[in-house]
Amino acid sequence: MPVPTLDVLLPVERAGQRISPHDDAALSALYEHPDPGAGGGPYVRANMISTLDGAATGADRVSGSINNPADHRAFEAQRGWADVVLIGAGTARAEGYLALAVPASSSDARAARGQLPGLELAVVSANGALPAELLDGPRPPLVVTISDRPDLDGLRGRIGPDRVLVAGTGAVDLHQAIAGLARRGLRRVLAEGGPRLLAQLVARGLVDELCLTTSPMLVAGSGPRVLDSERWITPAVEARPVHLLHSGGVLLGRWLLSGPEDPLLGSQP
Repeated sequence: MPVPTLDVLLPVERAGQRISPHDDAALSALYEHPDPGAGGGPYVRANMISTLDGAATGADRVSGSINNPADHRAFEAQRGWADVVLIGAGTARAEGYLALAVPASSSDARAARGQLPGLELAVVSANGALPAELLDGPRPPLVVTISDRPDLDGLRGRIGPDRVLVAGTGAVDLHQAIAGLARRGLRRVLAEGGPRLLAQLVARGLVDELCLTTSPMLVAGSGPRVLDSERWITPAVEARPVHLLHSGGVLLGRWLLSGPEDPLLGSQP
């Protein structure tokens, strides 16, 4: 499928500029991930897609059916900046995640920034089953889990103790999880879902920015929204735009988020 040209709508001072299919450097610059610096803290970027009527998946319950080449282009640019991709176990199963490859166009830039040549995958899984092809592959993921997981010792033996990150008891403590990734030097975090994990990350004030693609489709149904939770986030998390790109009806937004102080009514989800 042809690589699309992207039109800049925001910021206003750049409106009308076009990013050609061959100008990966210009697109990458729009998604520059803030440099955490030596010993700096983590920075979490979330990347999601939604239809016009708010669904995060199509009827098949995966995001691929509402995806498009423009979104894929921005997706590749974001992965080029990341140290680690963070997902939930359900997303790992539904979307068929395997070991990740860094886009070839970003390899030299990563080396110049001092980043690892490879892109890590971290999966949040308190007790949920993970695909054998993911765990038993040549590059197993980091599994973020709990201290009382029944098969914790078996998991360590299967993928290696250095690939298991314990964060909390009973439920994964996402603050500990993000801090644990940062201690491993994985400070540029790209959260790719699913909607339940993203809702928890946002509710806890752990997401610094959201890159949201709006796909020009209407699907109805009962699919999840980009943030899927039975509880309201209160006060609401405000966002301000960094940029907005367009291609063939597809809108690609990058939004900075404010962090809520007391995000949820009642107990944590």
